[in-house]
Amino acid sequence: MKYLLLIATLVAGSAISAEAMANAQLAKSKNCMACHSVDAKIVGPAFKEVAKKYAGQKDAEAKLTQKVLNGGGGVWGAVPMPANKGQVSEAEARELVKWVLTLK
Repeated sequence: MKYLLLIATLVAGSAISAEAMANAQLAKSKNCMACHSVDAKIVGPAFKEVAKKYAGQKDAEAKLTQKVLNGGGGVWGAVPMPANKGQVSEAEARELVKWVLTLK
């Protein structure tokens, strides 16, 4: 029984890791990593800082999805985030935002 529980835990952990990795790959493929990283400021804030800032906000996913698509400025400093419509679909933007908001 313990063996089956261990296998189930490992399989669940692998699925979560694969999903997290897939979203990191999406961020790389959409060129997000040119300005952001997971845990260090580059041009834009670290994704973990974004997750921390928006933690617990009910409208965070919708608000950030629109920021990814339309760009924005003034929240993280003087350098504005460019619009990404045409490069990132709304579904991809939402997927990226969901991933960012899970980071700790």
